[in-house]
Amino acid sequence: MNGTDTIATELAHMQQKMLVYLQAHWRLLLTEGIIFILLGVSAVVIPQFFSVVIVLFLGWIIVLAGAIQVSRAIFLRDMPGFGLWLSLGTLQVVVGYLLIADPIAGVFTITMMMTLFFAFEGATKMYWAYKLRPLPHWDYVFFSGVTALIFALIILMFWSETAYWMLGLLVGINMIVMGWSMVKMGLHHKVSQ
Repeated sequence: MNGTDTIATELAHMQQKMLVYLQAHWRLLLTEGIIFILLGVSAVVIPQFFSVVIVLFLGWIIVLAGAIQVSRAIFLRDMPGFGLWLSLGTLQVVVGYLLIADPIAGVFTITMMMTLFFAFEGATKMYWAYKLRPLPHWDYVFFSGVTALIFALIILMFWSETAYWMLGLLVGINMIVMGWSMVKMGLHHKVSQ
């Protein structure tokens, strides 16, 4: 067996394992898809609110993570890299605080970061869809990836007019598309049992 045959065999084995998993857990996939759709619709209806909520939520998570790292560094002073852990934790607390203190500026920053995320997510989903290609409904995953890439381009093209509300809107639409693809795959694998 040459290298190409080995890769093809491993890919077929991975696809078979994925098929068995999807058939066994179709309810979880369906439920998760419905939750994503409901959250996405909420974000589309009130995108400015969700933009600020996303930034505030992220800010508090970063503050909490930084506080945990600072605490660990203080309590474990003899740990190798003490100064590095203390510096990193302090930086996290400061960045999180800045997001909480001025969520509107945070919306602009996070919107740009989301642009990068959507581009990466789109490319990753398209690659994953390519790997799933022989399985039914792989094209829904591919469509979700293309949608994420389009979102990244839209944000970049209309940055100055849309940055305040675009984050909530696109996260909402992305959640709806992702939820829809999960619901379709879940229902398909329910039927195939």
